Amino acid sequence: MDQDRSATTELAAKHRLSYRLRVVRGLLSALDPRAYLHLIRMANYYNHTHVAPLRKIVCGPGTSISPDVSFANPERIVIGKNVTIGSRSHIWAGPSKGRIVIGDDCLFGPEVMLSAANYRFNDGSPVTRQKMNESDIVLGRDVWLGARVVVLPGVRIGDGAIVGAAAVVTKSVPPGAIVVGQPARIIGQRALVFPGADASA
Repeated sequence: MDQDRSATTELAAKHRLSYRLRVVRGLLSALDPRAYLHLIRMANYYNHTHVAPLRKIVCGPGTSISPDVSFANPERIVIGKNVTIGSRSHIWAGPSKGRIVIGDDCLFGPEVMLSAANYRFNDGSPVTRQKMNESDIVLGRDVWLGARVVVLPGVRIGDGAIVGAAAVVTKSVPPGAIVVGQPARIIGQRALVFPGADASA
């Protein structure tokens, strides 16, 4: 049966360019003005989403922010001290009032998404022309967000909580809770070992 299946399946292999063709392709790319125009666009994007926003964000000492983190509406973003924000994360405050507040000693894995605003979807079409619902996102102290976590508007995450990779957090998380899933649900509890941990979320 496996032989019959292989007989009816079209096999393919990746075509490998010769060294000479790779050199020619590289030279043609270097001479293509579109590549340099795209480089200018990338520099503009980087300045608009990272470099310029960092001048407006309230940020504590000892914080480490990956150079490819994207910010929106930075005047409504507050980051505590000794925070680490991983590569390709997106920290988007709301366009008019939704704030993002990140407590001390928080740790973000790569590609974490925090958005304090979300488009409405029943007010007409297209979606991008509808109003947005905005609500603050507040992270307590020593919160760990795993890779590709999404935190939606209005969520408060208590001190010491851990959010597992790829979780979607749609409602508030109590202090020390360990949550996973889409939507995130509590699966365990972490001992809060630092003094003064907030007892409410």
